[in-house]
Amino acid sequence: MSPRTAAAVRDGGRSLREHLVAAAARLIAERGTADLTVRAIARSAGVADGVLYNHFADKDELLAEAWEAHVQAIEDGLPPLPRPGEGTLADGVRAQLTHGLALHRAVMPGLSGLLGRPELLARLTAPRPSGTDWRDRLRAWLLAEQDLGRIPPNAPVDASAALIVGVCHESVLTTLLQATQTTAPPSPDHLNALTQAILHGLT
Repeated sequence: MSPRTAAAVRDGGRSLREHLVAAAARLIAERGTADLTVRAIARSAGVADGVLYNHFADKDELLAEAWEAHVQAIEDGLPPLPRPGEGTLADGVRAQLTHGLALHRAVMPGLSGLLGRPELLARLTAPRPSGTDWRDRLRAWLLAEQDLGRIPPNAPVDASAALIVGVCHESVLTTLLQATQTTAPPSPDHLNALTQAILHGLT
């Protein structure tokens, strides 16, 4: 380990493995995942190329952990999700849609260009531990609103959650398929129309 890396690890209170994950996550945020090399990650971390293999079975294992850190950092920077019973139900649905769309817009550039590597793409987009994924929290919020009586007991909660997630996936699918880097946020009118459609199905 170089003196610079030793200082970074010591000052941050992180292990070298955590330091490598942080360096890779930073590069994913800057340039995406598709073209990241072991050399680029090692240089960003201030270590020799071979050091990565002392802590990870291969580059893809490091990228998977770095991707998780990248997504978590994005979610930490988004406005908090609504709490059950907070505001109107329409406010909550709109906030969930806004969160999901912003999350998908932010993570998609990091996946662009990976269609030629389906195994890595599947690994990066695999479901996160139960309860930590936004989709799980969305469903939990809908069920909690149902328990509070603001959503009828016979409402199709699972189908509504799937529709909300599907809207978010659809908004960025073209970005992934065309390997572009950005997708426009929805207009206020479109967001309101989506909210009303979801509310109609729920109530």
